[in-house]
Amino acid sequence: MQQDTKVTIQSAPPLSTVNATYVTPSATERLAPGSKLGELFTLNATRPYFLQRLTERTYFFGGGFYTTTFYVGDEGVLLLDPPEGQGANLVAAIAQVTSRPVTAIVYSHYHADHIISTPAVLDASRAAGVQNVRVVASTETAAKMKLLKSGLPAPTEILDWPNGSFEFEGLTVRLNGFTRAAHTDDAAALLLVQEKVAHLPDLVNGDQPPFRSFGSAENYVYYRSNVNELGALDWNHLVGGHGNVGSKDDIRFHNTFLDDLEAAVGGAMAATQFGAVVDDLTKFNNHAALMDLWLKAVTTKATDELRPKYGRFYGFEITAPANAEMVTLSMVSYR
Repeated sequence: MQQDTKVTIQSAPPLSTVNATYVTPSATERLAPGSKLGELFTLNATRPYFLQRLTERTYFFGGGFYTTTFYVGDEGVLLLDPPEGQGANLVAAIAQVTSRPVTAIVYSHYHADHIISTPAVLDASRAAGVQNVRVVASTETAAKMKLLKSGLPAPTEILDWPNGSFEFEGLTVRLNGFTRAAHTDDAAALLLVQEKVAHLPDLVNGDQPPFRSFGSAENYVYYRSNVNELGALDWNHLVGGHGNVGSKDDIRFHNTFLDDLEAAVGGAMAATQFGAVVDDLTKFNNHAALMDLWLKAVTTKATDELRPKYGRFYGFEITAPANAEMVTLSMVSYR
């Protein structure tokens, strides 16, 4: 591992979390369930975008370390979550496989970075002659956008929460909202039913341990139940918003990792008494300083415990301490 003054850099290529079979991205060849795209970081760092065909009609788009999904119908294209900085690239990628315009956009949840390219896609569709692009979201997402005075295009069609659905040219798209969501309160998986493709940003990234702070989750306590709810749906391919194409093996890996993470944090907490991390408590005039030092001590011990097994996985040195801290705070609260 190479050190600098700010972060720990992982210089060696990361190991696959699921012993994946890697392939070169192809916009024409379907991806076998369980296979993944090789050299993913390099693809993101060196190409404006890359494209992988998942099924006859469904495609995996990657660009700028974001991923998303689109479905090609007979008359138009269904696009899910147009992510930040990728409007022009999405339009180009879609044009690579079809001349049909985007006629429907779906929001999985209201985090702007995953839907902020919607205006650019709408402009391209209008330029292609589409007057009314469907913009679909759940009641929870629509209400949250209104409450927070979002400047992004509002939904034109609203799905019942938590299990609404709609049809797009014979394809059923089913909303699977979480009763208690870890990422954000309106987070939902979108299932392209006949295609057996699930789309859900920021919960499980294929071929990676959980991202830093569990993908900017608003809490940890519901995270594992969300992972298992996602795993129980009927799909072959998962598009997770970042990372590689996901499979059910990624769900199993996440559960094993969470078992080990929780055990490591629990052991570190038991071995690290609050206040005992400094020799002289009178150095500080507030216990917030003690909490910061205690958290750092616990997360360092937990990360050290995990490193022999997980240290060669993608982003471990950056993600593990932040995730250990969230688990620590959750364990303090819920006993």
